[in-house]
Amino acid sequence: MSTLPSTEKKTKQPAGVYTVMLFLSMLFMLIAVIAMWNEFRKYSPEYWKTQKAKPSVMVMPADNSHLA
Repeated sequence: MSTLPSTEKKTKQPAGVYTVMLFLSMLFMLIAVIAMWNEFRKYSPEYWKTQKAKPSVMVMPADNSHLA
């Protein structure tokens, strides 16, 4: 065994299957976030402005026979 540096070029290892799965999951999560942001922008004006959402209330007289 020599202590001199080797003259062989070190090659880079190819990406493993788990590395590829990691990048794919990151890509799909980014796509999901963009899709959810688009849905939020689509419905957000109605979410915060609730002046239009006035509930209609119907008052019915109480039947005294069922009250204790």
